[in-house]
Amino acid sequence: MTNALAVVGAGAAGCGVAYALRDTAFDVTIFEKSRGVGGRATTRRRNGCYYDHGANYLKPTDDRTGTLLSTLGTDGLVDIEAPVWTYDKRGQIRRGDREEAHKWSYQTGLTQFAKRVLRQTDATVEKGVEIARLEWTDDGDWAGWRLFDGADTAVGRFDRVVLTPPAPQTAGILRRSQWIDSRRRELTEAIDAVPYRTIRSVMLHYPFKLDLPYYALVNVDRDHPIGWLSREECKPGHVPDGESLLVVQMSPEWSEEHADLSTARAGRRVAQLASTLLDDSRVADPDWVDTQGWRYALPDARVDDATVRSAEDEGLYFAGDWVVGEGRVHAAFWNGVAVGERVTVAHE
Repeated sequence: MTNALAVVGAGAAGCGVAYALRDTAFDVTIFEKSRGVGGRATTRRRNGCYYDHGANYLKPTDDRTGTLLSTLGTDGLVDIEAPVWTYDKRGQIRRGDREEAHKWSYQTGLTQFAKRVLRQTDATVEKGVEIARLEWTDDGDWAGWRLFDGADTAVGRFDRVVLTPPAPQTAGILRRSQWIDSRRRELTEAIDAVPYRTIRSVMLHYPFKLDLPYYALVNVDRDHPIGWLSREECKPGHVPDGESLLVVQMSPEWSEEHADLSTARAGRRVAQLASTLLDDSRVADPDWVDTQGWRYALPDARVDDATVRSAEDEGLYFAGDWVVGEGRVHAAFWNGVAVGERVTVAHE
């Protein structure tokens, strides 16, 4: 019996699946449409700066995440000591009333998490391959799934498949798939109904250091054009001494309305908004700007467990933050681990 398993997506959930199957007989292949791993837990590098422009840090909610980080190696692991404060729609900043035990990243960025996890596995990662559809095949000698890329070229056949892209993209894969089964429509409709927030991140760099008592600000009433503002210089190793780099994540409404703005124009508008929020005129004039749009950034709901597990007897599984309804790196990762463990149990 073969044990070929395909994971679509090398984000936190996909990495979790591979990690769960690291000491098993499964031959795991991960297909990732981009050239990197980590999904939204990714990092860019520019002019000596490292910056986490999607997910900002790992927030462990139980001991297992801390234990995992130790297992992966603590060299380069950094904890953000400065707190997160809040502000409202009027821009009134208040000291945060919730202390977080840890906010973890790495000196070279959060993308190290996915890289270190995958180094613990034997998974093959095929980068730059976007899976467009599946095809169920049962020819008498073998029953399983064939995967096809955007050019409709077959890229392999697998006994089991785990789909981890954001819910709307996963629904699109199912919609285009050849699988004559009533569950395909039921799954597609349920997954496609998961609501998502669109977020545009704008990074603003300055040749001076901001003197502020907090690492980040979060908008608590969701009624300000800026949803989140953080300072990468609070992460050891991310920004050269004497410089500042803001990661400004805009509200879903602002992000959708300004999705087509060029980097330069978005930078000017966001810098002015950040300047007003921080009450610092210098912030309106960054010396360089970067931006990234996340069409499907954070889920606002989850899929019913019974529905999302309904095709596991056919070797079709789903994992991701939208499965658990929590847009956190650790939540997506541990959901992937749980799915990988169910794959192992089903095989046994």
